[in-house]
Amino acid sequence: MTASLGRRVMAEAFGTFALVFIGPGAAVVNLWSAGAVGHVGVALAFAFVILAMIYALGHISGAHFNPAVSFAFWSVGRLPARALPGYLVGQLAGAVAAAAVLRLILPAQLEAAVTHPLIGTLPTAMVELILSAFLMLVIMGVATDARAVGAMAGLAIGCTVGFDALMGGPLTGASMNPARSFGPALLAGSWAAHWAYWVGPCLGTVAGAHLYQYLREEQPHV
Repeated sequence: MTASLGRRVMAEAFGTFALVFIGPGAAVVNLWSAGAVGHVGVALAFAFVILAMIYALGHISGAHFNPAVSFAFWSVGRLPARALPGYLVGQLAGAVAAAAVLRLILPAQLEAAVTHPLIGTLPTAMVELILSAFLMLVIMGVATDARAVGAMAGLAIGCTVGFDALMGGPLTGASMNPARSFGPALLAGSWAAHWAYWVGPCLGTVAGAHLYQYLREEQPHV
């Protein structure tokens, strides 16, 4: 039985809350603890929380936890237009709530949760686009194609978030997710190059979704 839209939106809000509290939260704790978590630890925090939330909530809402992913699913007809606004509101609300809790716990370190470009704004948008395209291609492959092993979806997507974060973290923060960037930016009042964390992920996920749609279709034999 399909969950109501309200319950799906609540699942998206909770999953996004968990993502922002644990992922950017690991970066906040890393700063507070003078590097005890480390770059690899932060990347793993993102990978593990996504993996866990997919298995916990994927059967309820689809486990997007990301406005760019929801937008890409809508663009290929896999999310109804009537559901898209609710998903976006739930995701942004969850991200803001998590950032608010992080600010309450460790206010002096909240800036560590904010995604800042370290390589220039346009290169940041390009990196975010590419990382997001990888992520969406994997999501489409393991979560929408009956030929894939559905039980492996969480592991595959979590690993993708992890390797994207390992490579892109030192360059852009490896957001791949406008909500993940929006929540901490709002609570910290830090908006440097924020547009890149919307444009890059949204273009990248749409590109990844449409590329997989093209690849999955059987082509006529010549």
